[in-house]
Amino acid sequence: MFGIESLFIWLIVGAVAGWLAGMIMKSKGGLVNNIIVGIIGAFIGGWLLPTLGVSVGVGMVSAIITATIGAVVLLFILGLIKK
Repeated sequence: MFGIESLFIWLIVGAVAGWLAGMIMKSKGGLVNNIIVGIIGAFIGGWLLPTLGVSVGVGMVSAIITATIGAVVLLFILGLIKK
């Protein structure tokens, strides 16, 4: 199952991906927002990329890339909704 290490990795990946997506989309948010956006982005990216036939590999770097792509998509959609 999930251990404390897995939770810690999710938080790190979420924080980095959320921060990168925020930089790309020029969005302002704190650490908690970045983590939330990054974790949700990981789910979106994990669903979207294989659906499109795209594979970025395995490992921590590919998880960050996938989560960042998903987080950018999330921030884009949220931006459309807010307008």
